[in-house]
Amino acid sequence: MLIKIDVDSPRPLFDQVAASVRADIVAGRLAPGDRLASARELADALEINLHTVLRAYQELRDEGLLDLRRGRGAIVAASAAPLAELSHDINALVTRAAALGVSPTTLAALIKEIPA
Repeated sequence: MLIKIDVDSPRPLFDQVAASVRADIVAGRLAPGDRLASARELADALEINLHTVLRAYQELRDEGLLDLRRGRGAIVAASAAPLAELSHDINALVTRAAALGVSPTTLAALIKEIPA
């Protein structure tokens, strides 16, 4: 797992960390049961605050993508499996939207409005 952040980006660091983990799950680089680096190890490696990593991990937990267990760390949840399966569909949707001139921001807003 390679977490990518840009300290010069206006996007919050915790959001960048969470997005990087999400992308690894969608791409199949992380699978259910895989253990992530401890928050402390990741914070040290990225040279960012421990609480920034904890916030990212908690956000992913709230989305159902990670299980956080004291002493065991962060583990990719079984409920994350469908993301990898949806990867092809997501890529096709993004490609189709771009071909129609729909911006990623507009596409994301449209998806958020669809009832579950």
